[in-house]
Parts: sequence; structure tokens; C-alpha cells
Amino acid sequence: MAYKRVLIKLSGEALAGNDGFGINTDVIQQMASDIKEATKTGAQLGIVVGGGNIFRGVAASVKGMDRASSDYMGMLATGINSLALQDALERQGLETRVQTAIEMSEIAEPYIRRKAIRHLEKNRIVIFACGTGNPYFTTDTAAALRAMEINADIIVKATKVDGIYDKDPAKHSDAVKFDTISYIDVLSKGLQVMDSTAISLCMDNKLPILTFNLTHKGNLARVVSGETIGTLVS
Repeated sequence: MAYKRVLIKLSGEALAGNDGFGINTDVIQQMASDIKEATKTGAQLGIVVGGGNIFRGVAASVKGMDRASSDYMGMLATGINSLALQDALERQGLETRVQTAIEMSEIAEPYIRRKAIRHLEKNRIVIFACGTGNPYFTTDTAAALRAMEINADIIVKATKVDGIYDKDPAKHSDAVKFDTISYIDVLSKGLQVMDSTAISLCMDNKLPILTFNLTHKGNLARVVSGETIGTLVS
């Protein structure tokens, strides 16, 4: 075990798979299987999941919707994804708790830092829903914030590519992959790893970020075990 406590950042789009929208049950079951494999390393896992497969607040605000209202709708979308992920993980026999930044006591616990840490110490997986509970902050920033609050050793960001490139590898055959890169270079080059607020927060608190390809079975367990895959931002 390379890391004792890990914060996993999942994009909402990843849950949709090739459908492009909604929750693909095959994809979410595969994710749950990979997360179960990662727990066998002994690491404590927290998860922040986005809501882009259901609703994107920023996209709606560009089209004229009030930004705060659209962001709250996006937060509710992350709640739906969190409950779906909890169900998939519990089908794998994993103890799971959902904590939300927006109170919805009938379906999830409110976010309480000490309680979240206690769940992790009992080897329960904690899913943090509804971002930070505030508009104008992305789930990337929520992931950075929660990672520091629970004293995580690293943020692992699951993507559809095998690391960070100097340009989009899907569009440019000559794209060059970085094995390691500094926070400053990520910001100055405008690389779309996480938003600039999240990167700055990690940089200020010396929290490493590792991006890797989640679509390859077993990659999450390899990352948690300390294998050198993906790209490390530090």
C-alpha cells in the first residue's frame, strides 16, 4: 500500500460511458468492481463524483440561466450519481456512506468532517456529494477541499486517457505525455487537469494529484498500490 488514504475524483461523464447522458449500469458496476479491488490494498477511500452526465451548471449559465441556480442544480445531479454509486458499491459488499454538503437527511448524512474521518477509519467508503455546497465552485475544487479536510495522501483523478498530454491526444497524433509535471506548469500551460482553483489549492497545501485511465480494469488498484502509471502533478 503506497497511500493510506486516497480521494478519488470521478467525473459525471464517466458514469454515462458511451451513452453520453445518464447513468450506464454496466459502467458503474465496472467502477464498483475496480473500487472493491482497490480496497483490498488496505487503503481508505473517499470519493467525489461530478454531475456532468445529468446537468452542467456552467453550460446552463452560459445560455442565460442564473449561475447560482444552475450550480445548485448541478450539485443535486452529483447527489443522484452518489446514490447510484453507493448502490453499486453495496452490491459488491462494501460498506458505504454518502455525505452531502446540502442537507437531505432522508437519503444521506450531512457532511461532518470528523464523522467522515471516523467512517474512513472503520474502512467504510465515503462518497462526498453536492460539491462544496456553494455555487461558483466545481467538483474539482470540492475534491481538493475534501481531500485536505480528511488528510488524504493524494487525489487520484480518473479519466478516459492515460495521463496528461501537452495537447489533446485524440486530436493530435504528436501529443506528448508527461510522467510528472509541476502545479505551476499545469497552470501556465492551461492543461485541463482540474480547474485552476483546485490546482492552486493543492499546490498551496502540497497535495499531489495523479491522473490515470479508469477504463482499463485494475488501474485503480495499481495506482493505490503505488505503481507508476498515469501522470503525477506535484
